[in-house]
Amino acid sequence: MPLGTHKATLFGVAGVSTGGDVVLLSTQTASDSSSLDFTSGIDSTYGEYIFKFYNINPATDGVTFQFQVNASDDVGGDFDESYITSTYFKVEHGEDNTVQGPGYDASNDQAQGTAYQYLTAGMGNGSDESGAGELHLFNPSSTTYVKHFYSTAQYYHLSNYSINAFAAGYINQTLALSEISFKMSSGNFDGTIKMWGVK
Repeated sequence: MPLGTHKATLFGVAGVSTGGDVVLLSTQTASDSSSLDFTSGIDSTYGEYIFKFYNINPATDGVTFQFQVNASDDVGGDFDESYITSTYFKVEHGEDNTVQGPGYDASNDQAQGTAYQYLTAGMGNGSDESGAGELHLFNPSSTTYVKHFYSTAQYYHLSNYSINAFAAGYINQTLALSEISFKMSSGNFDGTIKMWGVK
């Protein structure tokens, strides 16, 4: 088995399991960086791409970790042309044992929006505060269908909450997607993002 490849069991909607190769394609590390952009390696080789993020720590308190994409007609662009329709909900548990949710958060979704899509909201920027999670992007190279995604993130909220957040939706673009950008809503950040391909 090639280095960086392992066999994974993937479960479909009906619970049927199939084997698939999950290949590590790229690793980027932010060190007081404004963004991490993956501008190569997203093509028709894989039907699913997984972006896992580790120890994401913002420089600014109360910001959101987010993503947007570029289509094949906007390579090298500003990640502001692809329309996203999405959902966002979360569950909170505070250090004081206060519980909120699960609940829908309409302020973090989009309806044909071109903004970066939220993966978290209100992250703390303390030296020991961070977030982690993953984003799944399906069939980005299709030139027929829109592109679906979902994410889950666990992070430290600025108000001392543990939050598990879920975002999902589609990118209303039938051109192939070839680039993806991750950044904070304001300020820089530290952390690592790995891109995996799934056959």
